[in-house]
Amino acid sequence: MEPIRIDTADDLRVADFGDVPDPVLVRQRGLFVAEGRFVVRRLLSNSRYVLRALLVTDTALGALADELSAAHHQTPVYVTSRSVIRQIGGYDFHQGCLGLAERPQPVDVLELLSNASPMRPILILEKVGNPDNIGAIFRNAAALGAAAVLLSPGCVDPLYRKAIRTSIGATLHVPYAVVHDWPGGLAQARERGYQLVALTPDATATRLDRYVLPMPGGVALLLGNEGDGLTQAALSGADVRLRIPVDPPVDSLNVATAAALALHQLRILSEAD
Repeated sequence: MEPIRIDTADDLRVADFGDVPDPVLVRQRGLFVAEGRFVVRRLLSNSRYVLRALLVTDTALGALADELSAAHHQTPVYVTSRSVIRQIGGYDFHQGCLGLAERPQPVDVLELLSNASPMRPILILEKVGNPDNIGAIFRNAAALGAAAVLLSPGCVDPLYRKAIRTSIGATLHVPYAVVHDWPGGLAQARERGYQLVALTPDATATRLDRYVLPMPGGVALLLGNEGDGLTQAALSGADVRLRIPVDPPVDSLNVATAAALALHQLRILSEAD
């Protein structure tokens, strides 16, 4: 499809992009926002996602020319100035490249667990409400070998544009699912052979560096939200409680940092076996 030139922000052909700053409206329409060339490239190369429309500058269009040509798709590509994109989208973090993509069908928890490699850990998050933390956790998961992420109700949407951007696109390819029956649904992981391992600053918990991998079985790391950590209900459902020793006066670590340290330790243990 030939690019379509747009000269003003009130052009009705790009009216759908006006909802970009409002994640609720975007999600209600069954869409999510892809911002920046890196994320759009990932979408164009992943058959799981369908791009509804692109809004780009001439520079971004040139940078994406090969991917757009190879994709052989009929996605409308609207071309305009960076200032017009800013007027439409309301912000300027997008490198002159905004896309609207269709949300994929949600993945069932059991389906996700059945397809995950038991040799790789999974992460289970409870009410992590900061998009930067969600994005960083997914990035850590991709970098440090986690097979999947499970989310409790109340977690930030991994397809929220800020979460995607912070994750460097990892939320687009690390499998995830929502555990709607919380915390009862955690039993599904245990039934699939995972040991539920809760990270907590509680001084009575076992030190992370003294943890021994279960044999056989996989590891499911439970992490709580930024302010309160894991709820008592989630902690009660864990098989093991681990802590990361920190020096005072600091009492705990950022949840994404804790996830990275735990995943790295699990990798060291698995490679030592």
